[in-house]
Amino acid sequence: MIHMGDANKIAGTDHTAQPGDYHIPVLLTEAVDALNIKPDGVYVDCTFGGGGHSKLILSRLGPAGKLIVFDQDEAAKKNVPDDDRIIFVAQNFRHLQRFLRLHKYPMVDGILADLGVSSHQFDEPERGFSTRFDATLDMRMDHRQPITAAQVLQTSTEQELHKMFERYGEVTNAKTLAKTIITQRQLSPLKTISRFKQALQHVVKGNPNKYFAQVFQALRIQVNDEMGALQEMLSQSVASLKPCGRIAIISFHSLEDRLVKNFFKQGDFETEENDDVFGRKPESPLLIISKKPVIAADKELKDNPRSRSAKLRIAEKK
Repeated sequence: MIHMGDANKIAGTDHTAQPGDYHIPVLLTEAVDALNIKPDGVYVDCTFGGGGHSKLILSRLGPAGKLIVFDQDEAAKKNVPDDDRIIFVAQNFRHLQRFLRLHKYPMVDGILADLGVSSHQFDEPERGFSTRFDATLDMRMDHRQPITAAQVLQTSTEQELHKMFERYGEVTNAKTLAKTIITQRQLSPLKTISRFKQALQHVVKGNPNKYFAQVFQALRIQVNDEMGALQEMLSQSVASLKPCGRIAIISFHSLEDRLVKNFFKQGDFETEENDDVFGRKPESPLLIISKKPVIAADKELKDNPRSRSAKLRIAEKK
């Protein structure tokens, strides 16, 4: 499922955000309410970004409360408020346990993650996230990481490209797309957005804006290992939560949502429910609070198109 907020941003058709906006938080009240904030509690915002969710969490914390925020994008640090209750960790949330221990908070009362890309990242041409601009195909959320989108396109095998576009972008002609990339990169490297789009012109199916949004989404997920990072964070979340601690995850496409749903339900990522030798299903360490995902209300859908594909799932540690 394409993240339509991403599609609008990539194509340059989302005009709801005003100049200077870093990012409009999605499902803001619903996500923070889900954490059952205690004034003296310790909470984690895994995806700080513009600080929208964190700001609301801080407003509900008392002087003894603490908020630990993660963001691998160095630009996010500029949004951190001058508040001694907040600790900023300039790392991917896949390192959750390590940095909670480092800061002497091995167990917390709640964990929040708003997955995906911030509006700010789409609006910076040099980041290479949006087809609205011509720039180097970068797409790294963390510039300390060595692999760019251009390098993925240049070094992946045809089979790897096919799998990536099919799985992460649900591109209908992923096989043809992969074959075309292999042919085109032999003519000249696919280093820039304009060169890449030009190379794919004759294989675009349907709406070009939607097609390129799906292609770019797949590339972005691959470059940043978004699925791997999510899986690692979820795996560490149970041990990082105090009993009755809450975890709330906002996802934007079906792969993310399925991972979160399966983990909350089963405590692992298997799609099939595994039985032990006595035929009993292993019990999940989490109690599902939201049987169905929470979605945006009509007003938010109207005000912020990015919220259309957002799904919030909530669980509590038993």
